Amino acid sequence: MTDTLALQSLPLFPLGTVLFPGGYLPLQIFEVRYLDMIGKCFKADTPFGVVSLDRGNEVRQAPSNQPAGESIAQENFYPTGTLARITHLSRPQAGLMLIQCTGEQRFTVSNHHLLKHGLWVADVALQPDDQKVTIPPDLLPVATTLKRVIETLNEQELEADQIPIQPPYQLDDCAWVANRWCELLPMALELKHRLMALDNPLVRLELVSDLLERNGIST
Repeated sequence: MTDTLALQSLPLFPLGTVLFPGGYLPLQIFEVRYLDMIGKCFKADTPFGVVSLDRGNEVRQAPSNQPAGESIAQENFYPTGTLARITHLSRPQAGLMLIQCTGEQRFTVSNHHLLKHGLWVADVALQPDDQKVTIPPDLLPVATTLKRVIETLNEQELEADQIPIQPPYQLDDCAWVANRWCELLPMALELKHRLMALDNPLVRLELVSDLLERNGIST
């Protein structure tokens, strides 16, 4: 966990997904703008920031109305993101990195700018970790159902790095259970981001319970 209240010039990785605290994120890195950044973060054991794209693509592209290479399609991203800590890195071939990351503290971007080689950096304000809140009795079925999902995933003989929910499991904690369901449930990116940015883990879990019911998932 980062102890400071703010970080300056944090490198950002805009993605078409939302990283939640405690979440697992595997990535393939092949763009030049990220290879150097990821290598430096891994060597120094420092995090980078994952932000969710509001507009644009994960892989940098030229705008459709411009010849390739003349300019770059604009990327916009939501202002709240999550620090990502690299837990494993391999280089199976030149120009390719495979990394595994864990979501840590959330942050809010205060200002950001684009470097010449296409990397976003930002000054960010770190948000407090979710408070540890024990799951109330009326929401315990949400945790019980998640436990069954985890058991089913572990029975499928998948490689460890292919399982989307990684230990340690905290099935008695509102934030952890809510976050894992948010990662699993199909929902619009904007809604997923709003749930991640909520500062009340109990409210997040209550909303997740409603989403489970709407998706026909019995608890």
